[in-house]
Amino acid sequence: MAATIENLIDDLERSYAEVQERMADPSVYNDRNEAAAIGRRLKELETPYKLAQEWRLMREDVEASLADPELKELVAESQQRLAELEEELKLALVETDPADQKDVIVEIRQGVGGDEAAIWAGDVLRMLTRYAESRGFKTELLAANESDGGGFKEVVLGVKGDGAYSVFKYEGGTHRVQRVPETESQGRIHTSTATVAVMPEAEELEVELHDNDLKIDVYRSTGPGGQSVNTTDSAVRITHLPTGIVVAMQDEKSQLQNKAKALRVLRARIYEAERERQQAELSATRRSQIGSGERAEKIRTYNYPDSRATDHRVKVTLNLEKVLPGGLDEFTEALQAEDRRRALEG
Repeated sequence: MAATIENLIDDLERSYAEVQERMADPSVYNDRNEAAAIGRRLKELETPYKLAQEWRLMREDVEASLADPELKELVAESQQRLAELEEELKLALVETDPADQKDVIVEIRQGVGGDEAAIWAGDVLRMLTRYAESRGFKTELLAANESDGGGFKEVVLGVKGDGAYSVFKYEGGTHRVQRVPETESQGRIHTSTATVAVMPEAEELEVELHDNDLKIDVYRSTGPGGQSVNTTDSAVRITHLPTGIVVAMQDEKSQLQNKAKALRVLRARIYEAERERQQAELSATRRSQIGSGERAEKIRTYNYPDSRATDHRVKVTLNLEKVLPGGLDEFTEALQAEDRRRALEG
C-alpha cells in the first residue's frame, strides 16, 4: 500500500514542481490562455500537495515511534492518521471536471403539465436562486418568458461564484412535482415537471465567436399573449450557423444589452455542446456519472401531500419545507460523495 501511495506522491510532487516552474517562466504571460490554464492547474494541485507533505511527516512520526520503545503507545494513533491522510489524498487526486470552478447559466423550462408546469418552473427558479444565495453566489436574471397563467415558459438565470458549476451541475435534469394545483376544484393531485439545464459559463477566450458565423436578427419585444411591449427593435435573435444553436433575448430595453446577454448564453451553449461531444467519446462508465444532468432524466420528485423531496440518484429524502427555500446542501453533498466514490472505483 505504502509503495503505491508513495508513487502517487512522487508523481504529484513532480507535477507540482513542473507547474511552479512554468508559472515562473516570463514567456508564459505572453499567452493569456496558457497563463490562466497554469494558474488553474496550480490551484488544483495545492490541496493534494499539502496533504502529501503532511503524509510524509506523519510517516516519519510512525517510523520514529516504532523505533523508540517509549513512543510505542503513540503508534496506533499515528498509523490511524496516516491511513486517513491516504484516503484524503486519493480523494483529492480524483480528477475534477475542469469546468467545476466556473460560473453557470441555468435554463429552466416548463415541462409537462400546462399552466401548472409553468408555475412549477417559477418555484424551481426561486428555490435555485435561494440556494445560490445561501452558498454566497451572486444571481442575475438573464431572460424570462412568462406564461399567460403565471409562472414561466422559460427562464434563464446566471449564477456567479467560485465553484458554482461544481454545485449546480447536480440540478440539471427533470424536476417532478406532485401537488394539488390552486386551479383544481376537485382537490386532485397533479404531476407536473420542469426541466433544468446547467451550463458552465464560457470565457470569451474559450469560445471565439466570429461575425461571419453569426446571423443576427432584431425585432420588437413581445409580452404574454404576443402584444408588442415597446416601439423599437430591441429584441435580438442570434443564430450560430456552424452549430444551428439559436438564442433570443428581449428583456432589456436596449438592443446592445440584449445582444450582450444573448452572446453570453450562446457561448455557454456552444461550450456545453462541445463538452457533451467530448464526453460521448469517453467510455460508457465515465458517461454514466450522476452529474450528467440529462434533461430527460427524472432527478428529483417533490411531493407536497407528504411534504418530502426525494433525489432518485442517491435515494435521499428531505423535508419539502427545508428544500423549497433553497436547503439543497444535503442533496449536493450526497451527490458529490457518490461522484467521488464512483471516480475512485473507476
